[in-house]
Amino acid sequence: MKDIEYFYSAHSAYAYLGSRLFMEIARRHGRRIVHVPMDLHRVMQAAGSSAFRERTVAYRNHFFTREIERWAEYRGVRTFGRRPTHHDHSYVRANCMLIAAQEQGLDVDRLAHRILEAHWADNADHDDPATLVALASEVGIDGAALLAAADTAKIRERHEANTQQAIARSVFGSPTYFVDGDMFYGQDRLELVERALSRPFTETWPKAGPRNT
Repeated sequence: MKDIEYFYSAHSAYAYLGSRLFMEIARRHGRRIVHVPMDLHRVMQAAGSSAFRERTVAYRNHFFTREIERWAEYRGVRTFGRRPTHHDHSYVRANCMLIAAQEQGLDVDRLAHRILEAHWADNADHDDPATLVALASEVGIDGAALLAAADTAKIRERHEANTQQAIARSVFGSPTYFVDGDMFYGQDRLELVERALSRPFTETWPKAGPRNT
């Protein structure tokens, strides 16, 4: 079974908006999803993006409110209706739980979707240990054991390696999907992802790294 590489963070609105459809697409095409949770702030900084707090109010209201509303309606997913209360809390603990789940061969697809959904649809705190344990339990995973596994040097090192890999491969943000090395940034590219799984696009652009100009 071939893979689709999935770069994202556990607090990403747009990863959530595309999560269910992305996983359906992967199943339809017999592809395994390789989850690569990363430090989104550092990845975006390396890509030259400005910090959220540095963007204009008009931009934040449009991109993180109106656009989310429209895409949620279009994709048929639930949302909380505004930016989650705990959105500025660290998402590293949740990322590390996802990494640990994948390394243990657990159902990381369902866990990832539930963590994203709980944050954006139920206003859950993605940094609260009890919340994360409960969410893991909802999808049939021993949450306490997984949380303990996530809080290790090995998993933290893997999280750092994921972040460095994202930077090296010129990932711009979350979510980013790689289909046979071809990068697609944003859940609004999922229709293109599915097309690429059926028939790859003509290759006229480097698969990774910046293009020389």
